[in-house]
Amino acid sequence: MRVLVQRVTSARVTVDGETVGEIRPNPQGLVALVGVTHTDTVATAQALADKLWRLRILNEERSAADVDAPILVVSQFTLYANTAKGRRPSWNAAAPGPVAEPLVDAFTQALSALGATTATGKFGAHMHIDLSNDGPVTVLLEA
Repeated sequence: MRVLVQRVTSARVTVDGETVGEIRPNPQGLVALVGVTHTDTVATAQALADKLWRLRILNEERSAADVDAPILVVSQFTLYANTAKGRRPSWNAAAPGPVAEPLVDAFTQALSALGATTATGKFGAHMHIDLSNDGPVTVLLEA
């Protein structure tokens, strides 16, 4: 599992012009783009959720857990693009939807169980993500 995390001052996801997920942090929150591969499990999702919740990338080296920062979770299979050969990425390392969707849900549920306020995109949809990256701060978590 890969989670590309961005520290933000605002973020929202729209599908077909309708907002499906939004966070309005005060002052900072996180956007978590989540990619799933074939070997990931619910335990993997829970471990990365815990790592993200406690990751000290907010102001004054604080974590989302420290300041109750909201987190927008968006599925992102393209995090497993293989660009080693040619100019067309291969998506073979990305888990198919029936495998990935429950694990993205498990990641979000684990964050909620830890106390996080979460919002999500819509799995498998063509999403538009509007965000204001703060810093900018972008970190890749892997399990």
